[in-house]
Amino acid sequence: MHPLDNPIWQALTTSQAHLAKIGTSARRFPNDITSLGAFPEPSEECYRSLASILEDDKATGVLFDYPAEPPSGWTVLGGAPLLEMVHKNGGPGLPSNSRVPEPEIRELTVADAPEMVALAQLTKPGPFGLRTRELGGYTGIHQNGRLAAMAGERLHVPGFTEISAVCTHPDFLGRGYAAALMTALMKNIYGRGEVPFLHVREDNLRAIALYERLGFTKRVLLQYRVLRRPGA
Repeated sequence: MHPLDNPIWQALTTSQAHLAKIGTSARRFPNDITSLGAFPEPSEECYRSLASILEDDKATGVLFDYPAEPPSGWTVLGGAPLLEMVHKNGGPGLPSNSRVPEPEIRELTVADAPEMVALAQLTKPGPFGLRTRELGGYTGIHQNGRLAAMAGERLHVPGFTEISAVCTHPDFLGRGYAAALMTALMKNIYGRGEVPFLHVREDNLRAIALYERLGFTKRVLLQYRVLRRPGA
């Protein structure tokens, strides 16, 4: 199995194991970092293990490599097909004839967390919490004292780093901020000897077009499900 076939599980059992809430056959991130969880296979035992590490009525997001329905008692709250894309050019950046502006990019700190969460809630890039920035590499662009755009790193799998939460406030669309942020992140990832990858909704054609211009190629279609455990 390729490590990116089950990237949440790979991250939680390797590079990000120190963050994991651990069950016998499942793992998950703390909910205030991200609601993602995983197991090695969608078996009854793995689902029981996942349920044991979910607090109260908290839901968790799981990735599958094929459409899968949970056992009886579990509730599917949402989800979508996600394209997994991997950078293939061996180096970051837009084509040399691109006219992407070079706005000031700065690291986002704990003081920025409330505004980061608000931007994520507005643009819905995926699960995002007050501590998500702790996963690494979160940077942003500010305009007139407002967080106009942000992007960062989420899953860390040996040899690969996921670029995530790429979002721009609707008031600042069309200025090239997402491309600028992603290019900076890609330089850092390649500087560590790793390869960037990402996930995007299959129907988000605008984002897919941007990622392809940046040198990402479609690798596989995964199935994302938001699940609530029995009895919650």
